[in-house]
Amino acid sequence: MNTDTTHYSKKIMIEGMKYGIPIGLGYLAVGFSLGVFGRDVGISPLQALISSLLTNASAGQYANYALIGAGATIVEIIAVAFIANIRYILMSTALAQRLSPDTPYFHRFILGNYITDEIFAVSILKPGYVNPYFTYGAVLMASPMWAIGTTLGVMAGDVLPANISGALSVALYGMFLAIIIPAAKNNRVVACAIVLSFLCSYLLTKLPISASLSEGTRVIILTIGISTIVALLFPVKDESPEGKEVTDGK
Repeated sequence: MNTDTTHYSKKIMIEGMKYGIPIGLGYLAVGFSLGVFGRDVGISPLQALISSLLTNASAGQYANYALIGAGATIVEIIAVAFIANIRYILMSTALAQRLSPDTPYFHRFILGNYITDEIFAVSILKPGYVNPYFTYGAVLMASPMWAIGTTLGVMAGDVLPANISGALSVALYGMFLAIIIPAAKNNRVVACAIVLSFLCSYLLTKLPISASLSEGTRVIILTIGISTIVALLFPVKDESPEGKEVTDGK
């Protein structure tokens, strides 16, 4: 078994934690804004803490809070959460292709549960096979901050004005830019795909048919469509990443 890609490494774990710090700060801000909204629909601090620890998806959790406030049934809440979060199936599948064939299944199950847009981005951009402990390090720093932010937002919901708490969500967009800009600078194909995704995402929110779809569904359509086009036009050479350490930045 390749110890560089499946076994615990303190160096790799710490590197993942470093990547997770800015993600965690973004989660803290956005979670705080979500907590303020949760307070408005009757979510208690304890409920916010538990739901945020168990739910690793901002859009899905926001939709759930909205449905709870509207008095929806459990079946309706589960259905909407599934639709809003179905894009993570694609992300988990893509990340699974970057794991060493020797990676035990329990690692795959844990990674699949904790995949978010940002955790996926920092993991998939690493060269070579992805060591699970790199992703664990990022998760360790990021996920608790989401729960803390949501809980604090509920507790402070009656203190801060809505425009101030809502403005905190801007931090998450800055974090996304920090993830995609370096990759775009190093690869013109990636840069074009990013610009194309921005344009298509905007168009899907305006077109009559696609505008009625959920955000998660639109993300899936864009992901499959743009990735298929780029894969067909600019195929990547089939090179096995085996033997490359995940921390190698070359």
